[in-house]
Amino acid sequence: MTGLVVLAAVGSLNAADSPAKKVASAKPSVSSPSNVPVPVSTNGPNVLDDKYRLVIGDQLSFQIIEDEDDPVHLVVTDSGDLQVPYVGRYPAVGKTCKELSDSLKGELTKEYYKQATVIVAVDLKPRSRGKIYLVGAVGAQGPQDISSEEVLTVSKAILRAGGLTGYADGKNVKVTRSAGGGRGDEKTFIINVSQILEHGKSADDMTLLPGDLIFVPERMIRF
Repeated sequence: MTGLVVLAAVGSLNAADSPAKKVASAKPSVSSPSNVPVPVSTNGPNVLDDKYRLVIGDQLSFQIIEDEDDPVHLVVTDSGDLQVPYVGRYPAVGKTCKELSDSLKGELTKEYYKQATVIVAVDLKPRSRGKIYLVGAVGAQGPQDISSEEVLTVSKAILRAGGLTGYADGKNVKVTRSAGGGRGDEKTFIINVSQILEHGKSADDMTLLPGDLIFVPERMIRF
């Protein structure tokens, strides 16, 4: 699906100040590939969206307003990084474009700019945002793709897997999520899926992210 979300990290301006000047005297030559369309936005650079989190395969446009250059085409690589002008490799997966813009602005103003207005645009999202993994007392265990167009919750994933088995403990479904720093940084959430499925309490449902592991235990006592 093709969409466009434009976000910016905008430094504060004083009306009496002159335009921002680069600290470095020479600016590396950076240009947008000729076969990449330049995004056109109806949103101003002050629109800061913090909803969509970047995933591997996202295609982005990157622009520093002070350069007066065309946007540069970037892709989130399999390692979760972007190759950003001036900055080099920079982690992107899991960040919103607002967060990415803010952090890149900080990196750029350390050395190259007195002020940098950074705009990041999501030009193209991958068809699949990644996979979740479902094991335990469900109809069909295994991985499931998260479409870029859907919000996949725990209950939806379980229903897609054929639902809970007759011996499933639906009140204590465990979701394990990695914080990106290894096994020690994992977080665990307990979801009462039975309550969601039987009483429609969707507010208690949990939105899944790529890499989440859902474990449905069996009841200790079988009736």
